[in-house]
Amino acid sequence: MTRIDDTFARLRAQGRKAFVTYIMASDPDEATTLEIMRGLPAAGVDIIELGMPFTDPMADGPTIQAAGQRALAAGGSVTQTLNILREFRKTDDSTPVVLMGYYNPIYARQGGVDQFLTDAKEAGVDGLIVVDLPPEEDAELCLPAQAAGLNFIRLATPTTDDRRLPAVVKNTSGFVYYVSVTGITGGPAANAAEVAPEVARIAKASNLPVVVGFGISTPEAAEQVARVADGAVVGSAIVKLIGEGRPVPEILSFVADLAAGAHRG
Repeated sequence: MTRIDDTFARLRAQGRKAFVTYIMASDPDEATTLEIMRGLPAAGVDIIELGMPFTDPMADGPTIQAAGQRALAAGGSVTQTLNILREFRKTDDSTPVVLMGYYNPIYARQGGVDQFLTDAKEAGVDGLIVVDLPPEEDAELCLPAQAAGLNFIRLATPTTDDRRLPAVVKNTSGFVYYVSVTGITGGPAANAAEVAPEVARIAKASNLPVVVGFGISTPEAAEQVARVADGAVVGSAIVKLIGEGRPVPEILSFVADLAAGAHRG
């Protein structure tokens, strides 16, 4: 049982849905990321996705692409991402943290996958979302990560049909992340009526919680999606405020409103 498993068990017992947030590590700098992270649980966040900055984030729209560039300019890296999490764990040992990003920075890091998994586990990582590793490459990272005690969380999309879905969920753990729209982050708004049957289909195939992300930017949208899923993820809307240089209390107030919407769901 990971912190992610414990969180979903607790939420089910409480009759609540999960609220998940994404922020980019080191955007705009290491200290600000840590300050925001430390405020997220009190704002109602159940699980934190922490982005690992990368030069070529193919699944991300302009908002998160720009966040990655700011983070890289500030010295962001996999190592700095883990350092931020180590500091976070000094005051919070219960909130699940999922690292989200791409395989290249992990593969190219000194020591490769084995060293990354050792360092990630030591830093307090609970799960990984690596968007450019398909199930056919599970031996690269997915299976070693699960052997190390980390959840490996896979993305399902509107184009994941019934033939493909069994392969997608086969080695997935923690939860399944359903991408509600065809496209990139920060794109069209999610449609709860269209999402609902997809969530039911994925849940039946996986027996895992299904959380929905992409296209959720308001408390109302978070509430509507949470009504038909096990949780809602918001990323670009929060990252946009960070990019605008908004004060941390204002960012956390916005997050609290989103969390309230998801929890109403």
